[in-house]
This record gives sequence, structure tokens and C-alpha cells, in this order.
Amino acid sequence: MKPAAVVLALAVAITPPAGAAQTVEVGGEVSASVRGFPQSPLFGEQRSARLSPSLAFAPEIEVGFGNGRWSLAGEGFVRVDAHDANRSHADLRELGLTYLGDRFTGFAGVGQVFWGVMEVHNLVDIVNQIDAVEDLDGEDRLGQPMISATVEGNWGALDLYYMPVFRERTFPHADARLRGPLPVHGQAVYGSGGGRWSPSFAARLFRTVGALDVGLSLFRGTSREPRFVPTTLGDGRPVLQPVYDEIDQIGLDAQWTGESTLLKLEAMTRGGHGERIYAVSSGVEHTLYQVLGSDGDLGLLAELMLDARDEEAPPTLFEHDLFLGGRWALNDVSDTSVLGGPVIDLSTGETLVFAELERRIGSDWRLAVEARFFSNADPGSIAYGIRRDGFFSLSLTRFF
Repeated sequence: MKPAAVVLALAVAITPPAGAAQTVEVGGEVSASVRGFPQSPLFGEQRSARLSPSLAFAPEIEVGFGNGRWSLAGEGFVRVDAHDANRSHADLRELGLTYLGDRFTGFAGVGQVFWGVMEVHNLVDIVNQIDAVEDLDGEDRLGQPMISATVEGNWGALDLYYMPVFRERTFPHADARLRGPLPVHGQAVYGSGGGRWSPSFAARLFRTVGALDVGLSLFRGTSREPRFVPTTLGDGRPVLQPVYDEIDQIGLDAQWTGESTLLKLEAMTRGGHGERIYAVSSGVEHTLYQVLGSDGDLGLLAELMLDARDEEAPPTLFEHDLFLGGRWALNDVSDTSVLGGPVIDLSTGETLVFAELERRIGSDWRLAVEARFFSNADPGSIAYGIRRDGFFSLSLTRFF
């Protein structure tokens, strides 16, 4: 299908049904943030500013039609960053029409889909592209144009996805922090002749059996993870060129919920990056309620990540890593919570330490504090080039 035809089909598909809207909700958030880099940059091209402020705006709208059967919802995102030109960007996270039937749900437009159960690294989450200029954790995703359908039955729920266009991953600017030893050049190479207009397809079967939730997923199309090939620009500057291969992936995610314990598993196998990739993550979360007589609950977390891939595959931080951490929920009126701990490479001792704190201020404000630092970075790891780019951040958000 030609690009123009795809755009026209999506535009027709998300046209609201005739009739006046029954409900209209408008909201969103605006936030002011600052990142602090305690260490000076590793490379001379990087900006030397230790504090980097930014502003972000995320408006939302939802319109309901047809006695609750139809809804048109959208969410945008805009960030203006003082020191990273690539982090100053805008994205349409969601905008689409949803039909909700008794056992069928249909969607057309730009959407967000999340698969997975692990805390640190979600192996099976592959529908949306990572917005890598937002944070290192990979939790921020670009909006994905799609048409999807969900069919429900006694056997569970089946999700089907058609994605007509590919979104390239975002990367820091050549003079920004967190860029690595070589900047990523924007001109991508594709494994398919259709380039970014080569469609991708996905499906996921989800079922709950007693205390066990299980999802089995399939994906075929353009990899959301790029490989990087060293090259030079016309002026002789060395850069990394992203290469997006055509892949197939089979994924499994499962979670067993006990009275105070969660057992988690994610596994996937992927072909298309040279030798076939096999990866698995397993974990446990045990909650201690009302710790030391307080109202707070302490969750103890442990996750083991194993990933077998060769040098032809996209790089990953999580090849043989162990996460040991905790989640402390104070259960107070401000909904205060703290999450963090070290992620340790069991082969090299390389360690990523992260901490996240969130607290509401009244009903309309939220304060968030975050820290991410590397120690003992291994020269063979992708973390080695950003070993001096550990940072803390402070963000104040106003909801409306």
C-alpha cells in the first residue's frame, strides 16, 4: 500500500460517527525539569553545562459518542530542552477512534501498546518505538500508527495489530550528554525495500487461569532495536549509522499473583539479526505490609536477565544481569513512593544504580526525583561511553 493511501485510510478510519458528542474531557500536564550531571563530559564535543533545564507539555482530550460505544482520544507531547536539540521535540503519542463492543474492540489511529511484567527490562514489549531522548529506562514510547482489533472469548483475549509505517528511534544530539563515543547519524538504513513504509504485524493471546496471567505474542516486521554501523559523513566526521533489520519475534510473559508475592517471567526468541537471539528474564516481588507498624508497604524485588546474542545483533545492557531493589509505598495522602536499586552485571561487575521518588503535592501537583549512575563500567559495554553521564533530575508537574 502506498504512503498516501495509508494516510487516507487512517484518516477515514478515525472519522467520528455522526451525531453529537455525549462526553468531552480535556486535560493534561505541564512540567518543569532540570537534570544535573555531577561529572564533566567525557568527549570534547559535548556541552559542559552541569545543569540542563527543560519544559514539557502533554495535552489530552477524549470525546465519547454512541452511548459509550465510541470514543476519540488523543495525547500529545512537546519538550523544549536547553542543551539537547534532539530532546527538543514533539510527538503525537495517541490519537485514534475506539469502538467498544461486547466481545470486540476496534482501534484506528496512533496508539500506545505495552506488553510485559518485569520492572527493569521488558523483553517482549515491541509494538511502540522507544523515545530514547526522554530517559535511559526505555519507558517513554513514540506513538505508533496502527489499526488493531481485540476479540474476547472464554479462551481469553486475542489482540491483532497492523502497523503501516515505522518510527525511527530518537537519539541525543552530537553535542549532548548521554550520546556515547560517537553520535548517531539520522540517515537510517532498512533491511526491507519498503524502508519506513514497510508494514509490521503483531498478535498477542492473553489468558488468565486462576492466579496466573499468561501472554503469548508474535511480531513480524521492522525491528524497533537498531544495529549501529560506523561510517563517516561527507565532512569526514565519524558517526554511527542505525540499521533496522526485518525480524520475527515470539514472546512469552507470565505473572503469578499470590497473597503477598508476585512471580514474573518474560522470554523471547528473535530472528533477523544474524544468529537467532534467545533471552529470558525472571523475577520475584514480595511485599511486606505495614512495615514497622507504619502504613507503608515495602516490596522486595529481584530480577535475573539473561540474553544470548552475538555481535551482529543490536547491543543490550542486560546480557547477564541481576537487579536487587525495593519499592516503598508510604500509602499516605500524597501517594509517596520510592523505587530503586542496583542492576549488576554478573560477568563484569558493571553496575547501574537507579532511584525514583514520586510525591503528589495537593491534588494538582507532582514532584519527581530521579537518579541514574554507572559504576565499574566495562570497556566492552555500551555503558562505557556514557560512564560519566550519570545524572539526577528534579521535575515538578502541574495537572489540569
